[in-house]
Amino acid sequence: MQKREARELYKQKRKGLSESEKVRADDLMLIQFQSIDLPYVHYLLSYWPIEENNEPNTHLFSDYLEFKNPSIKFLYPRSDQKKKEMGAIEVHADTAFQKNEWNIHEPMDGIVTDPGVLDMIFVPLLIFDKMGNRVGYGKGFYDKYLAQCKPRCLKVGFSYFEPIDHVEGTHEFDVPLNLCITPKNVYVF
Repeated sequence: MQKREARELYKQKRKGLSESEKVRADDLMLIQFQSIDLPYVHYLLSYWPIEENNEPNTHLFSDYLEFKNPSIKFLYPRSDQKKKEMGAIEVHADTAFQKNEWNIHEPMDGIVTDPGVLDMIFVPLLIFDKMGNRVGYGKGFYDKYLAQCKPRCLKVGFSYFEPIDHVEGTHEFDVPLNLCITPKNVYVF
């Protein structure tokens, strides 16, 4: 399936989920995530789920990692629209967030952290394929950022849907996932 076609189809499928279906799927994904033997995570780049897009509740997965490691450092992306790139900002309990033009909650202040320190990144997606290729929103911010991370940094996606066979139209700069969690399975690539 072509990226553009997959993007539109799975945007609609996700928007069609009821609130109760979403909550149940988030809980099932948390159970799947808890079943993985994860390495110790010092630095996690997460993202604030966009309610209007029916994105998975990443706060559940972050909270679980914090339970396992109370000293974990959380980072959230902040984008530079002009440069078409993003940076990771360390956040704390008192960090203020604001929505950007795409309804993405971003930290208002903070210092950009070197991507080389990250141990794990929660990567937003609409759908993924059986080889770990993901279909995002099409801006390329994450792929550009992921290319700067150390090779052993785990790139984790969360999807309400099982993978499609193949995403057509991937480019050499697209960075695949290492893991993708669905309500029914854990996929390792």
